[in-house]
Amino acid sequence: MTESLPSTASAVIMGGGVTGASVAYHLAKLGWQDVVLLERRQFACGTTWHAAGLIGTVRANESHARLTEYSMRLLHELEQETGQSTGFRQVGSLSVAHSQARWEELRRVAAMNNAFGVTRVDTVTPDEIRSLFPLVETSDLIGGTFVEHDGKGNPIEITNAFIKGARQRGARCLEGVRVDEVVIEGGRVRGVRTEHGVISTEFVVNCTGMWARRLGQASGVNIPLHACEHYYAVTEKHELVTPDLPVLRDHDKCLYIKEDAGGLLVGAFEQRAVAWGKQGIPEDFSFDELPGHMEEQLMPVLEEAMVRVPMLADIGWRSFFCGPESFTPDDQFHVGQAPEVRGYFVAAGLNSVGIQSAGGIGKVCAEWMHNGYSPLDLWGNDIRRMYPFMGTEAFAAERAEESLGLLYARHYPYRQFETGRNVRLSPLHQRLLEHNACFGQVAGWERPNWFAPAGVEPVYEYSFGRQNWFDYSAAEHTAARQGVALFDQSSFSKYLVQGRDSTRVLQRICTADIEQCDKRIVYTHWLNERGGIEADLTLTRLAENEYLVISGAATTHKDLHWLRRHIGADDFCTVTDVTSQYAIFGVMGPKSRAMLEPLLGLDLSNERFPFGRSINAELGYAPVRITRVSFVGELGWELCVPAEMALPAFDRLWAAGQTHGLKLAGLHALDSCRIEKKFLHFGHDVADEDTPLEAGVGFVCAMDKSVPFIGHDAIARQKDSKSYLHKRLVQFVLKDPEPLFYHHEPIHMGDECVGYLTSGNYGHTLGASVGLGYVRHQEPVTEDWLTSRQWSIDVGGQRFEASASLRAAYDPGGIRMR
Repeated sequence: MTESLPSTASAVIMGGGVTGASVAYHLAKLGWQDVVLLERRQFACGTTWHAAGLIGTVRANESHARLTEYSMRLLHELEQETGQSTGFRQVGSLSVAHSQARWEELRRVAAMNNAFGVTRVDTVTPDEIRSLFPLVETSDLIGGTFVEHDGKGNPIEITNAFIKGARQRGARCLEGVRVDEVVIEGGRVRGVRTEHGVISTEFVVNCTGMWARRLGQASGVNIPLHACEHYYAVTEKHELVTPDLPVLRDHDKCLYIKEDAGGLLVGAFEQRAVAWGKQGIPEDFSFDELPGHMEEQLMPVLEEAMVRVPMLADIGWRSFFCGPESFTPDDQFHVGQAPEVRGYFVAAGLNSVGIQSAGGIGKVCAEWMHNGYSPLDLWGNDIRRMYPFMGTEAFAAERAEESLGLLYARHYPYRQFETGRNVRLSPLHQRLLEHNACFGQVAGWERPNWFAPAGVEPVYEYSFGRQNWFDYSAAEHTAARQGVALFDQSSFSKYLVQGRDSTRVLQRICTADIEQCDKRIVYTHWLNERGGIEADLTLTRLAENEYLVISGAATTHKDLHWLRRHIGADDFCTVTDVTSQYAIFGVMGPKSRAMLEPLLGLDLSNERFPFGRSINAELGYAPVRITRVSFVGELGWELCVPAEMALPAFDRLWAAGQTHGLKLAGLHALDSCRIEKKFLHFGHDVADEDTPLEAGVGFVCAMDKSVPFIGHDAIARQKDSKSYLHKRLVQFVLKDPEPLFYHHEPIHMGDECVGYLTSGNYGHTLGASVGLGYVRHQEPVTEDWLTSRQWSIDVGGQRFEASASLRAAYDPGGIRMR
């Protein structure tokens, strides 16, 4: 270190790779004074320096597309602002398909990204592919996609440009300073202790890449990621290799190819990678290469590359490279404030998209710190989505080996991870196995997605069409609609809120009036000050100062963080996560009353047990909580059972249900039922940028209750201005029964694209695909306006006519469940 270490800083960014440099630049750009960036060795010496430098904008959701588009645009601005070259060249990117499955995926991804309105993705023929990349073999190709403004850059030069820009705006960027400890007092950041002294600060950002997990653990912060070996090889120069060649990707062969100093660089995303650094990363690691497993990991990919680009078989090879890159358990980067420590932010785990994403991630993280919230819907990247088990060495390493390969794998709907399974098991797991359940995984929970009939192996056979379980799930759906079905909902998050101030605290957090929920369940939202939805859940009052909150399986830590940060220091109110203490059985369908009444010894008539009622009851030896509620839109009850009594309680239910045709049903059927009813899926249909008015559930907002809820004023302004009429969640039902919705299919009004689906599934009762999506328009979106226009949905590049409505196509009045 050549400069003196400052004693204070507005923020300390730990890690001087491209991500940390971007965060420092963007904080300084926002006017933060005394920003300090610390790098233990030299800038870009970890994984940034050996990145391939691919710059692409095609992404799986709109927020990511906007983030990478900003990153690309910023590269031009950085050069002008700093005078430092970034090496950025817009040569385009080309993806090819030689299988029908990949061709369908490319077409769907192209349509989706065009609907985002951020980038233009064109489909191209084999002849057009050859004209764009003359060296490629096209005889087996079906087609491809081309993005003209994608390109490539120089990772070290990009990092240097960020650092120069940060320094010009007053940031201190120091090399040779290792952070030994984040100083934490009273649950919040107070400083960092380095080998050269202590810096006092209230904000730190962990941008240390493959070191982030271990550094986070030292502060009690969970940052699940792990390094894997990553490979590429570079040829000698060749006269046929020109600088304007687009980046070529052949995903099914696990490879990408780009021009590099007059030669070709061939990179590999092999199906199963090799984790590195299980015993820790050497302290002196800097600009290092790994010996790797060239013959097993790289050579098979190079052989495929020689088939795709035949000249590779005859050209000389300049180098074969192996270096580490970090991967997260779900292939999504981490960003945001850690729930464990106030003021501790994370921007790490880039999964090989660090160079193309760094500008956007730096901007997002800086604005999150500056404003207190994310400028984009990034729930899929929010560090709060991670669970403690994901940060263990065993899980992080095993999952990372799969995550790397999944980047180029076919992204089939409902595709499940193969590694890191059987982590969290429902109390009913053994029974579900015995009934031939096929499990999916959410938040570590093994959940039955569908049940195979006797003699059929419960294993997914993936495709973009009707998968092997389609008819089995349809039968489960029909049982819930016409008979009675039992759903295991034990994975749902459950929180106990207690204390003499609990009612007042929850009245402030919840949009619903919880004073009115004695012996009742209440559907409510938690909103931010902007009126955006932070949580979509139910609340039941168990006693005067005791409440049970039930939410989705994936949002536990987000919900708990939101609850706890809104309990004042002087409030007598506690929150306990009781998710694992209870199982939940959903007994749904027109025959549910007849099945449950004799079993529970209760009068479950509408008069004695109306919709929303919730009381204590007995199921055999088990004390249970029974609540009349339904996520499928039919008559039904949920039974909350102590976990240790769940198995015998299930056995009683199953035995009693045999005379009523009881059928076990999985989460796919639950979803197909809820989408017919236009019920919301948090993270898909609603998130922190959407309001209840826009989502069509304004009834959750008790505007006149005694304690105004967080976001009340924003909702009041939106109601008064009627601005929500220009963005509304609409249900679409195809008129053709064959095409399948998943999500992000473009919505067309005539020839104008006005949005995309936020969620989709097949509506077995309606007999066609059903999707939800926001329609944005300058004219008010009303029911009459919708019915007076022609609607179609783009499925893989082909449009299909659809009906559109603000109300559910199935039982719009909600009569069946009430």
